[in-house]
Amino acid sequence: MKWQFSNDAPIYAQLIAQIKVGIVSGVFPPGERLPSVRDLATEAGVNPNTMQRALTELERDGLVYSQRTAGRFVTEDQTMIEAAKRGLAEGHIQTFLAAMHRLGYGREDVLSLLRQEREKEEMNHGDFDM
Repeated sequence: MKWQFSNDAPIYAQLIAQIKVGIVSGVFPPGERLPSVRDLATEAGVNPNTMQRALTELERDGLVYSQRTAGRFVTEDQTMIEAAKRGLAEGHIQTFLAAMHRLGYGREDVLSLLRQEREKEEMNHGDFDM
């Protein structure tokens, strides 16, 4: 997994978001054992305590669970995974809409731009679904 961090949010929050993306995209499949805290922290280049905090939060949210001596695993609850996927998508949409609003675009303007983009994609590739 490729880890990327910015200065606009706490590292543990960015870890949570990136691990969620890994779960909903299948990088960490349902039921799979996650690497150890130490291994994940080393891979991400963060303090193990920070990774532990992120995993604890994911566990509290139900996307990850612990088995006493076996480690942490990704939930097999597809409803939970789909809800996380939907939440991430909604966050991206809100960020996009806020940016478009700052540019002076209203709802209808944004929808028009999206339709135009879809038409361009269909002409170029024929595989853009909306």
